Amino acid sequence: MNPKISVITIAYNNKEGLEKTIKSVIAQTSKDFEYIIIDGNSDDGSKEILKRYSNKIDYWISEPDHGIYNAMNKGIRASNGEYLIFLNSGDEFYTDQSLEKAFPYLSDADIVYGDLQIVNKQDIFIKKYNDSLSFHYFYIESLPHPSTFIKKTAFEKVGLYDETLKIVADWEWFLEAIVFKQCSFKYIPIIVSTFYLDGVSSINNKEVQKERNRVLDKYSYIVKDMIQIEELRKKTTSFEHRYNHLKQYRLVKLLAALKLITIREK
Repeated sequence: MNPKISVITIAYNNKEGLEKTIKSVIAQTSKDFEYIIIDGNSDDGSKEILKRYSNKIDYWISEPDHGIYNAMNKGIRASNGEYLIFLNSGDEFYTDQSLEKAFPYLSDADIVYGDLQIVNKQDIFIKKYNDSLSFHYFYIESLPHPSTFIKKTAFEKVGLYDETLKIVADWEWFLEAIVFKQCSFKYIPIIVSTFYLDGVSSINNKEVQKERNRVLDKYSYIVKDMIQIEELRKKTTSFEHRYNHLKQYRLVKLLAALKLITIREK
């Protein structure tokens, strides 16, 4: 019988972070999951860490790859779980009960996502996510892969990650899956994981924007329509506000004329 969840960790030359992630995974109170680690042929002692915990890991390899998303795609192909979650080297589950708390929500939706604790050098905060998603949402935001469970069948429907992108292929995948392939999704009100702001996507902001623009160029006609719709929405909201104000004013005048209320002059 296949496990409910496949936890997939991508690692490269980050042995301290790798061990921290492994400890977080194997400490989970729920055990209905498999653990997969894809290492990019690290030479910093990570392989020794993998060997030390090999009896707690269902599948691991350490071999050269072609980047983050090539490694993540290897993890997808190796997985057997109904739902997949990527908890990459250095990150952790929020608590030892994270998977146990998420289990009741993993029933039908293609994509199930919760909140994320973010840690940087200055502070720690909880990033909360919307329960409604749209092209407009993804134009600005994304979903957190450390706090998102994805049905393996969704990858069969949408495809794997675009390996020509170095940083934003997961964002592009969510955009394609939810907006264009109509994959079902569900927000769950729990904090799933802790993400440390020291990874590739958090320090190469110019490269992130460059790749995002490259993806958005494919949807330029939608971006134009989206901007027009947003402008129309603002105008409609302004009109509704003026209409409601006028309606309220007329109601007050009517009530005053009927002697039901008294208007005090300033």
